[in-house]
Amino acid sequence: MRISEQEAAAMLTAGDTISLGRKADAVRRERFGNRATFIVDRNINYTNICVNECRFCAFFRRQDHPDAYLLSMEEILAKVQETVEAGGTQLMIQGGLHPELGLAYYENMLSEIKKRYDIVIHSFTATEIQYFAHKEGISIVDCLKRLQAAGLDSLPGGGAEILVDEIRKRVSPKKIMTEDWLQVMETAHSIGMESTATMVIGLGETMAQRVEHMERIRRLQDKTGGFRAFITWSYQPGNTELGGEKTSGWDYMRTLAVSRLYMDNIAHIQGSWVTQGERIGQLTLGFGADDLGSIMLEENVVRAAGTAYDMSISKMVGLIRGAGRLPAQRDTEYNIIKCFEE
Repeated sequence: MRISEQEAAAMLTAGDTISLGRKADAVRRERFGNRATFIVDRNINYTNICVNECRFCAFFRRQDHPDAYLLSMEEILAKVQETVEAGGTQLMIQGGLHPELGLAYYENMLSEIKKRYDIVIHSFTATEIQYFAHKEGISIVDCLKRLQAAGLDSLPGGGAEILVDEIRKRVSPKKIMTEDWLQVMETAHSIGMESTATMVIGLGETMAQRVEHMERIRRLQDKTGGFRAFITWSYQPGNTELGGEKTSGWDYMRTLAVSRLYMDNIAHIQGSWVTQGERIGQLTLGFGADDLGSIMLEENVVRAAGTAYDMSISKMVGLIRGAGRLPAQRDTEYNIIKCFEE
């Protein structure tokens, strides 16, 4: 029997965290046994110049700021080369909404990478896609098809934050609203481009609003089947205009467990060591997560908010083993490419 929105909200509000974790872990174990996965990739933030100026973001800079930058193609290709040499199989290319870059810039970036490297490009948030399309004066589907032809393989779930316009208007009033994000994802799925979905908690949302976010994604997944994974992050308040406090580890773990129980049509639930640290990341494997995401050869957005943890393949393998799981490296589509048996 599928969990209702009311039941999920009650779990988040008054549910026992340990009990929820056990239930979520039982669901995970039934689907994935004792295996836990990770991927080796790199985040390439090609620019920090952004017209959105979100209040919760510490990464963006206005174009005239002394710290504003735009990477050259040579710098981007050098980062890709380093990624391939380190055994990386995926690129996450994301940046601010730069006012002077047209769609041809991104098409050229993608094609130059694909010409030289056999690597999956899992890049550009829904926010970026809508901005590219609007700036070019074309539809979302035509924008996605052009990027797909140039080498874009799939979309990350960034930019979702909380899919409730009341929250979005308060924390990122210039950013795309809920229906826009969902439309980009549905359009991508319609042309065979799969994606992930994310949620950022700790933005002042209610538990009912968290569930509303999950419900919007669950409903779209029922329709398209295009989401590969669901990933919950926690808001990092350091150096941001919005400020505030980090949500607790317990709140994060309870939300993660409920996401496993509620998102019954999305196979993979990812735990976040990037925002929670490696020890909480390890614990997520007992609260419904079957994947710990990336070792992230480079990450700049969370780091800009004052949160930084280092990870390596050996450390990741050790974390997974320490949680009593069998570690395996995966690709973007969650195919196992290397097992790390004892």
